[in-house]
Amino acid sequence: MNDQSSPDFWQKHLSQQQAMLDELHALRAAQQEQSARLRAQEQSLNNLLGLVSWQAQIQRATMLASVTAADGRHSDPLSLTRAYAQVYSQNGEDGMTAEIFRRIGHRDRFFVEIGIENGLQCNTRLLLEAGWRGVWLEGSEKMAQEALQCFRAFVESGALKILVGIIGPENIETALDQLGVPARFDYLSLDIDQHTHSVWRAMKRQARVACIEQNASIPPSMALEVPFDPMKSWDGSNWYGAGLKVLELIGAAKGMHLVGCDIVGVNAFFVTADETEGRFRAPFNAETHFQPASYALLAHTGHAVSREARRWAQAAEMTMLDPYPGPSP
Repeated sequence: MNDQSSPDFWQKHLSQQQAMLDELHALRAAQQEQSARLRAQEQSLNNLLGLVSWQAQIQRATMLASVTAADGRHSDPLSLTRAYAQVYSQNGEDGMTAEIFRRIGHRDRFFVEIGIENGLQCNTRLLLEAGWRGVWLEGSEKMAQEALQCFRAFVESGALKILVGIIGPENIETALDQLGVPARFDYLSLDIDQHTHSVWRAMKRQARVACIEQNASIPPSMALEVPFDPMKSWDGSNWYGAGLKVLELIGAAKGMHLVGCDIVGVNAFFVTADETEGRFRAPFNAETHFQPASYALLAHTGHAVSREARRWAQAAEMTMLDPYPGPSP
């Protein structure tokens, strides 16, 4: 039995306690040192990931430039793909849309976009912030509320209306009636994946310019489309929408010419037939303007998209230019 009254007993006990404290302090110091190393490694990894991301952007931009240069069609001054530019759009639509209106001029500067998500990266945000007015339709309540919050100032000023709801061929005109969309307006952008073509076909209102989602998996000579089924939504496969030939035919029935596609193969552009002669590359068919699906090029290049609604100012001297410039017939 230990004699707890003995000085040696307590000295031994205290020595053991001190050894345990020293060990705990050493462990804590080692842990702090390890944490510091981990933080340094994490920062180094983040820097490396940033560099890889930047290099990937450079690679995509180089690939895009190479693809554009390799196809002789794009050397034609009437080709739209030469006008690729990206502010908020995902596939260079900002530049192509601006180039179309540079050639044919604006009239009411009114837009309709169906399928905007939260509006941060859509085809009409730049137009809105540059002084246009129009309407957005979005099927997701959550996304529509985010758009309403971000672009509240434009909504309150009357420049923008946002409607939430699933849009189909059976209710598209009712929705546009509700929003007060005129019978004829400048610009339509339509991208709702599975049934984009069905909604466009059902629209009675006429846009002078239309940007319509296509299915670039389908060869341009084949008029194939997904049959409309309100119970079906896009499943992530290549069974969706319509091929470019179908869109060419729908556009023709509306008195519109197919004038180009974005370089990635996501959208097709149409202009009213009485405004295309001498301004766009002919013939106005799918075989001429088809762009194969190149989704690997999808990325936002340059600085990040602003997550706040902005306003752009039009340079005063621009108002002195001919409002209908373009290639000579």
